[in-house]
Amino acid sequence: MSDDQEQVAADIAAVEQANTAFYEAMERGDLDALSGLWLPGENLTISCVHPGWPVLSGRGEVLRSYALIMANTEYIQFFLTDVGVSMTGDTALVTCTENILSGGPAEDGGELGPLVGQLVVATNVFRRTEDGWKLWSHHGSPVLTESEDEDEDESPS
Repeated sequence: MSDDQEQVAADIAAVEQANTAFYEAMERGDLDALSGLWLPGENLTISCVHPGWPVLSGRGEVLRSYALIMANTEYIQFFLTDVGVSMTGDTALVTCTENILSGGPAEDGGELGPLVGQLVVATNVFRRTEDGWKLWSHHGSPVLTESEDEDEDESPS
C-alpha cells in the first residue's frame, strides 16, 4: 500500500470514528461531548436538518435543538447501516441509515414511555481541523415505508 493509500485509509477510519462518536454522544445524552464534535463556527456556519424540521443554522440553533431532543427523549439507540464515506481534501461525506429505537419521557407510573422504531437516512459532512474531524452539517430524512393497506389500494385495474 502506498503512503497516499495509507493516509486515505487512516482518514476514512478517523471520519468513521468521528461519526460513531456523534451517535454515541446522542445515545448518552451528552450535550458537552456532542458540542465538541461540531465545527467551532468561526469560519464555517454549521447546519442541521432533523426529520420534519426546517434547516437550523449556526452553533446556537443547532446545539439548542439537540438539547431539546435530549431533554425530551428518555432513551435513544442508533443502529447504523449502509455507512459510506467519500472524501475530497479536507471534507468528508458520510451517508448512512439510522435505525433508531427511542422512548419518550417516563409516564405517570415512572415507567419509560413506549419504545418507537424509526428509519432515517442521514448525510453527515465533516471537515478536517487541527483538533480532528468535526461535523459541518447533519441532514436526516425519514424513510417512508408503505403499509400493507396502501399496497392493497394500489392493485392494478
